[in-house]
Amino acid sequence: MPSKRPSPSPAPDATEDKPRAAERIRRTARELFYREGIRAIGVEEIVSQAGVTKPSLYRSYASKDELAAEYLRDYEAAFWEVFEAGAQVHPGDARAQLMAYFEGLAQRATQSGYRGCGLTNAVVEYPGDEHPARRVALTHKRKLRARLVDLSAAMGARQPAQLADGLLLLLEGAYASGQLFGRGGPAASLVTVAEQLIDASLR
Repeated sequence: MPSKRPSPSPAPDATEDKPRAAERIRRTARELFYREGIRAIGVEEIVSQAGVTKPSLYRSYASKDELAAEYLRDYEAAFWEVFEAGAQVHPGDARAQLMAYFEGLAQRATQSGYRGCGLTNAVVEYPGDEHPARRVALTHKRKLRARLVDLSAAMGARQPAQLADGLLLLLEGAYASGQLFGRGGPAASLVTVAEQLIDASLR
């Protein structure tokens, strides 16, 4: 009697349910896109690093563009969690709430390996307004600008919109300069400059 042939080995994610494979893809894409940039990373590298097959990626995401947009939605959710954390520590004190974020950013932006804001980076990578990743990033930046206006008004600024724009320029400058200079760079002065700007803007 001929011996039975061994069953073929399953594909890396064939025995796993879709949510588990999708989460690995999502987590891997998030790490690679932030560190290397969205354009620099192809689908092959994502599935290889995630230990899944290419069909499993396309079962979860219609395209790499949609995966990039999902990465930025996750990034945005994490951003707001950090940005608004000061409200729990300093309820009713808009200035202290904002400065808590600035203090954390000054620390992060002066560490080696810092890659700035993933949402800002996506806008730079995709100049065309129609890319899904850029649309997520633009929507976020508009929300952030509006939130800074609210905080500036709560601080008693004479011109809340103007102060908000100044603070936003400081934030974006820290995101960019942190990647250029690292430890000892301009981001180390972020808190001091922000405090001076706020003081000069109050009624």
